[in-house]
Amino acid sequence: MSATTAMPLHLDDTEVAPEENRRHRRRRGGAGDRPGWFVYTALSFVLLASLLPYYWSLLIGSGDSSTIRDPNMSWIPGGNFFANAAAVINDEAVNFWTALWNSIWSSTVIALSVVFFSTLAGWAFAKLRFKGGSILLIFVIATMAVPTQLGVVPLYILFADLGWTGQIGAIIVPALVTAFGVFWMTQYLRQTVPDELIEAARVDGANSFRTFMTVGLPAARPAAAMLGLFTFVTAWNNFFWPFIVLDPQNPTLPVALQLLQSNYFVDYSIVLAGVLLATIPLLILFVFTGKQLVSGIMAGAVKG
Repeated sequence: MSATTAMPLHLDDTEVAPEENRRHRRRRGGAGDRPGWFVYTALSFVLLASLLPYYWSLLIGSGDSSTIRDPNMSWIPGGNFFANAAAVINDEAVNFWTALWNSIWSSTVIALSVVFFSTLAGWAFAKLRFKGGSILLIFVIATMAVPTQLGVVPLYILFADLGWTGQIGAIIVPALVTAFGVFWMTQYLRQTVPDELIEAARVDGANSFRTFMTVGLPAARPAAAMLGLFTFVTAWNNFFWPFIVLDPQNPTLPVALQLLQSNYFVDYSIVLAGVLLATIPLLILFVFTGKQLVSGIMAGAVKG
């Protein structure tokens, strides 16, 4: 036997590594990164708990005035939902279509404004160096600790002097930018956009605002989408300030639905049918923007 055949054979490291990696993954958790039965069980429980209030509203809203007091109430929806919904829409005191348009218009304007101004301010705090920037950001964040109710009286006096009470602009202007939006976009842009990209834009002759429009806004798209979605939902559900500053002839949906309880006898089947009508636009919004929401959350998780 020759010397070459007597020498022991040795596997190269690149051949051993895959097998070692597979054994290492088996030791760490068996099926890799796939979630187990406990995760699916917990998520199913959370899903059912989240859907239960909507289903309960559907049960009451599809019944009659005696359904909510019936101890033997069926868990199968009744056949009165469309009649109750028509009663809400045709109620002259509710002004349903005016309230629906006011909610869509105000929530859309507020969401777009908060996204733009919060991204602009977040870009300044994250990527522009100016004296007192850190102190100013701390001040902006500190305003989140101030209860909204403390500013209601002076804010109402201000809009009364301007003659804006009863107008939809009175709920749009105070919400054009939020401290949380500024903080959220500051943190995201600080971790996402490299300084070298900004320097490259400046070398190409772009000024600060053009750099923001061409570099900052595209990079902030996932976080901006999530901020806009949650801002829209918050503005849509806002009741306290619109209830104070608007009148019954020009309400938003939450204020209009409150008028269904102004009578001596409250028919909760009609009230909850109205609540479901007000929820349908939000469900449609989440269906069409679900991917943007998930991408924004995942982008924040990866960067954070």
